[in-house]
Amino acid sequence: MNKISSIEEFDKLTEDGTTFLMVKHSLTCPISQAAFDEYESFSAENSVPCYYLAVQEARPLSNHIAEKYHIKHESPQAILFSNSNVSWHASHWKITKKSLAEAVQESK
Repeated sequence: MNKISSIEEFDKLTEDGTTFLMVKHSLTCPISQAAFDEYESFSAENSVPCYYLAVQEARPLSNHIAEKYHIKHESPQAILFSNSNVSWHASHWKITKKSLAEAVQESK
């Protein structure tokens, strides 16, 4: 997993159309920590590129994603990008290792 904190880094990822997952993560929320643990477990066993941002440290990026892709900001929030667009997203307890795997499989 790679941490992203700038709009420039994020936009570079989306420009090439690669499929990747992004998680918006709160450093202070226990629900967010549970979702992040699921995300870490998923990323350890899968080849899809996985990125995350800490909302408290990257608020401009978090807002940029919400505004550019018309997705209401939530935290935690998992977003699957494919062909430079959002193909799936989920929040809170819906972020599980299984739901992430299913979303990636369906995007293929």
